[in-house]
Amino acid sequence: MGVDRAIDIGRQCELLGLARSTYYYEPAGESEQNLLLMRLIDEEYMRHPFYGSPKITAWLISQGYAVNHKRIERLMRQMAIAAICPTRRLSKPEPGHRIYPYLLRGVEINRVDQVWSTDITYIPVFRGFIYLVAVIDWFSRYVLSWETSSTMDSEFCLSALEWALADGRRPEIFNTDQGSQFTSDEFTARLLSGSIRISMDGRGRALDNVFVERLWRSVKYEEVYLNDYQDAKAAASGLGAYFEFYNHLRPHQALGYLTPAVVYAGQQIERARLAGTRF
Repeated sequence: MGVDRAIDIGRQCELLGLARSTYYYEPAGESEQNLLLMRLIDEEYMRHPFYGSPKITAWLISQGYAVNHKRIERLMRQMAIAAICPTRRLSKPEPGHRIYPYLLRGVEINRVDQVWSTDITYIPVFRGFIYLVAVIDWFSRYVLSWETSSTMDSEFCLSALEWALADGRRPEIFNTDQGSQFTSDEFTARLLSGSIRISMDGRGRALDNVFVERLWRSVKYEEVYLNDYQDAKAAASGLGAYFEFYNHLRPHQALGYLTPAVVYAGQQIERARLAGTRF
């Protein structure tokens, strides 16, 4: 089916659930060998998220790949991943942008919309890759919104934030890492305009955002690694179906085998009832 030129490109992307930058997707400029390495790095990182580039490099060499540390470090930076251990971050804040303190150490998470968080991960597609960002409610594990993009810019992260804040929902605290997408003036200003407190992970402390890390593990093992996406549109379609399953059909042991959607909606209704508000 051809593109309907009567409909604005931005609106077409909105209807398809795609970030605008994904519409213009072209395979990323990496060699087939590097794309293979990135796929292997991603899978090994999901198995051992405490591995940094030296251990990933050593593992690849043990598998028969002639690689060096600098090459693997660059690819991991391109993939926006870093070891879950005290080390320097691969995601760097924009120079001059304010870094907010981490507010969640020792805090009991006991209600929905208390804490939301977001992060970016790498998704392989045929002869290339895209990036996925998601916003999740910590208590219920409910995925509030997600977007894909061919570039790791701030536009698709801001779009995901806007979708999450639709219908008047908002968290008390919003947690991110110190990446430039989340320290940008546009992103932080949107949070502050809603009187939302901003929390940012400490450098090299991926466990500060542990619920998103667990979400990525589920997404990779239950969807991404089982499918060879031919292009960005196929990836967005597959991810959209998965998040629908994850939210509404997949029971979580930590939630007493309820689904995130049941817990998120149920607590919202109960809080509104206790406040004497019609829901």
